[in-house]
Amino acid sequence: MSLSSTSLKLLLLGGLVLLAGCERPSPDSIQRGYRGTGMLQVYNPRLVEAINAKNLLPDAIPAADASGPRASQAFQNVKVLGDVSVAEFTRLMTAITAWVSPVEGCAYCHDLQNFADDKMYTKVVSRRMLEMTRHINSDWTAHVAATGVTCFTCHRGQPVPSNIWFKEPPQANGSNFIGDNAGQNTASMTVALMATPTDPFTPFLLESKNIRVYSTTALPDRTNRSSLKQTEYTYSLMTHMSSALNVNCTYCHNTRSFGDWTDNPPQRAVAWHGIRMARDLNVAYLEPLKTAFPANRLGPTGDSPKVNCTTCHQGVYKPLHGTPFIKDYPELVGSRPAAVTTVAAK
Repeated sequence: MSLSSTSLKLLLLGGLVLLAGCERPSPDSIQRGYRGTGMLQVYNPRLVEAINAKNLLPDAIPAADASGPRASQAFQNVKVLGDVSVAEFTRLMTAITAWVSPVEGCAYCHDLQNFADDKMYTKVVSRRMLEMTRHINSDWTAHVAATGVTCFTCHRGQPVPSNIWFKEPPQANGSNFIGDNAGQNTASMTVALMATPTDPFTPFLLESKNIRVYSTTALPDRTNRSSLKQTEYTYSLMTHMSSALNVNCTYCHNTRSFGDWTDNPPQRAVAWHGIRMARDLNVAYLEPLKTAFPANRLGPTGDSPKVNCTTCHQGVYKPLHGTPFIKDYPELVGSRPAAVTTVAAK
């Protein structure tokens, strides 16, 4: 084999390797802002059908009669949904079973010999999740609007949602004076295989670390004390949000100035509320449940499973394409104290 022939084969092989890394077919784009500002959303038509299939909404069960005795009057140990009617309660339990445990059925959360018993941890966790769902639909409309959320938004027919996160275990220091690598240079899909920290959730979606690292001066002037390390964590969070919603930066930011709120799309404000909502849910509802979960359901540091943007969005900028869902299940929008009082007085 001549040298020229070998070189040609190597050149062809190298070309094939390079082409294998290209995305197929060519991504398409939609203009969402003023021309010339780069306000485009890029997507791959090949992936649209698969994403749509993952975000189909199940048919709602026909509405139940809201009158009659309350669930707390007919059943024992009903602590969250006691204000809804017996018919609504039964309908909602049927829907939750289909949303969360279609294979396991009622036995996933209940002792079938005594439905009132609280010995199963899944029942304790589910009760708290119902409180969380009502809290979201009542108090976080700035993010979920009238679309709302139900158990299906995250579970999609699985007892444990596919997209949850745990704290990462501490890393060993490089030496006594260098410190650890802050989760960098580790191949992780959480940050789209970038070299940035792989856990942007603990500082921003559990703790309240400052996300903004934008400076208005080219050189340090002692007004912006954010470090490069903080910037890297911020990039990790932004990458996660972009992947979770399957959008690029211009969905929320104007390329004229990423840090300036002027002329930004309204989605940036919705995302701002979403970050705070996720933090609220993790701190107030999910992290405290670590005492209820068995050891095999906890993370490597003993923490409970928590939510991030992917937990609900799952590849679309609005979960389930923004199809209104909560209108079919008004029982999941806060409690109904007035109805309970009326029935009790009769």
